[in-house]
Amino acid sequence: QVQLVESGGGLVQAGGSLRLSCAASERSFSTYTMGWFRQAPGKEREFVSVITSSSGTTYYADSVKGRFTISRDNAKNTLYLRMNDLKPEDTAVYYCAATLWYSGHYYRSDEYRYWGQGTQVTVSS
Repeated sequence: QVQLVESGGGLVQAGGSLRLSCAASERSFSTYTMGWFRQAPGKEREFVSVITSSSGTTYYADSVKGRFTISRDNAKNTLYLRMNDLKPEDTAVYYCAATLWYSGHYYRSDEYRYWGQGTQVTVSS
């Protein structure tokens, strides 16, 4: 069972940048499809981005496309999310998630079996 630990959240002004990291305990990290989700207060958890295990294909939610970049370093068992031009509406708890059984429904939270504890991102206006 893989364990995921996020870091890198914090308070930033609108227009600023942050890089989130997600460290995985599993040596076979490269075999997991990895995703980022976020949940704002009073809202449902929503998909942000995903990077597949096999081809490294990436997908993004429309709301973050062009501003966020997902990447992975399999040698370090770490997933990243670079967030640029942050907006107040990006404020949320950000979670990384992992699955070995990727079926293509990357935007669905039930596609992922393993979750981190989350890291808070707050963007002030």
